[in-house]
Amino acid sequence: MNGLSLFANVGIAETYLCDVGIDITVANELLQSRADFYKHLYPNCNMICGDITDISIYNKIISLAKQSNVEFIIATPPCQGMSIAGQMDPEDSRNYLITYVVDAIKDLNPKFVFMENVFMQLQTTINYNGRRILIPDLIDEIFSDDYFIEKKVIDTKYYGVAQQRKRAIILLSRKDVQHWHFPEYEENIVTLQDVIGDLPSLDPLVREKEYRYVFPQYEEKLKKGLEVSKWHFPKDHVWRNIEVMMHTPTGCSARQNPVYFPKKKDGTMVGGAPRTYMRMDWDKAAPTITSYNHTISSFQNVHPGRLDPETGLYSDARVLTIFELMRVMSLPDNWNIPEWASPQLIRTVIGEGVPPLAVKKIVAALQIRKEKD
Repeated sequence: MNGLSLFANVGIAETYLCDVGIDITVANELLQSRADFYKHLYPNCNMICGDITDISIYNKIISLAKQSNVEFIIATPPCQGMSIAGQMDPEDSRNYLITYVVDAIKDLNPKFVFMENVFMQLQTTINYNGRRILIPDLIDEIFSDDYFIEKKVIDTKYYGVAQQRKRAIILLSRKDVQHWHFPEYEENIVTLQDVIGDLPSLDPLVREKEYRYVFPQYEEKLKKGLEVSKWHFPKDHVWRNIEVMMHTPTGCSARQNPVYFPKKKDGTMVGGAPRTYMRMDWDKAAPTITSYNHTISSFQNVHPGRLDPETGLYSDARVLTIFELMRVMSLPDNWNIPEWASPQLIRTVIGEGVPPLAVKKIVAALQIRKEKD
């Protein structure tokens, strides 16, 4: 079954769709760097780079989708206007991008639609034809005659992903085809220990060279890390953040430390939420990976670390490596990242992506089978 990907990012969500009978043949992404990344990953897909709100771009998407007989749509519009991590502005223009998904469904009449966004989407209203309406109510109003509609806030940790990530999923299935239901949650929770516990420990790269003597084994550890993957290398951090994390136990925030806590110049604690400057837990799924996964001071971004009984300090005073992020996002170890992509671009698209294993398991419930030659 051929598919269309709207707001495609770099195609993280569709990583495993080919395994469950979906071939994304047309995709659209606004940003050129992401469109190029997508084309690198999916060279046979017709990627249209441009703004979907431009009528010429929209018409091109629909025309190519019709030519390739698209019967499946996956749409993951930007969420910053609805996210609790964003501004939560009810009039953010990005909230209205869902209307282009609505138009595409009308124009293409696909058999199945997979819409994904932050869980607040189900509580967000937009102005549509002169009146305010909740986004899920709009979907019901327009499509309930022709489509079965399933709406649910899922947590990806219940679909085999080592990450707690709550997302609002709306599934549409045409009534003349079949009723698409969410698969049951899985009992087994995949933990950080399961997915990154086997990887070599890495010292952080201290930004200030005068403090690098603190980690005499840095190069030796880095070599072992790179033997596993070219993407298993540490992010650089300032010494003041590294030092407080060296004294911070697994699952705890440096804000709880009696002496080594994040300080202002006057010695008082810096402002921020309780879960900042915080290590992850080995025995839990990771917290939600965000586009700020590069910084120690953001929400629970720091490697769980391990206690050194001799020094009383904790290892891996750093954020996760790109390779560790890949595993936490359920991406394959051989994910084909283009050589030209910067670490910051990679980290950002991962933070804004959808864990593909969860997508695969939800789509697999359709039991689509590819036609044999």
